[in-house]
Amino acid sequence: MTSKPIKLFLVDDDAVFLKLLKIDFEAHTDFDVETYATGELCVENLSHKPDVIILDYQLDGIDKNAMNGIETLDKAKAVYPNIPVVMLSSQDKIDVAVNCMHHKAFDYVVKSETAFMRLQKIIATIFQYQKLEKELNWYMSRM
Repeated sequence: MTSKPIKLFLVDDDAVFLKLLKIDFEAHTDFDVETYATGELCVENLSHKPDVIILDYQLDGIDKNAMNGIETLDKAKAVYPNIPVVMLSSQDKIDVAVNCMHHKAFDYVVKSETAFMRLQKIIATIFQYQKLEKELNWYMSRM
């Protein structure tokens, strides 16, 4: 029995960074990757049931009035409260990271040459955590 590949949404208004990230994930994982240039497109496609969302913090490069990453995060969490969302930003500021965590982001990654490797490790952690949670729930239901 083969398991279905992880469905990953990549959401970023930086077309070059988005394309590079997609290429990295497709070359080094068997994830099913969907990319979106705006938060609005991400939210419109949540019916595709992503397992993880990698989401840019700003998202105003295409349209200054577009939903930002926090608004997109909130809307995704409203539809799927348990979906892990990892925020990406070029801003290496603690207050930005804290703001993301207050909005229930799973983690925060600064865009850099090591971002892809960090994202891979975070996604592995997400699935290890979910597996442990299922095992704990199973065990607790037997008590």
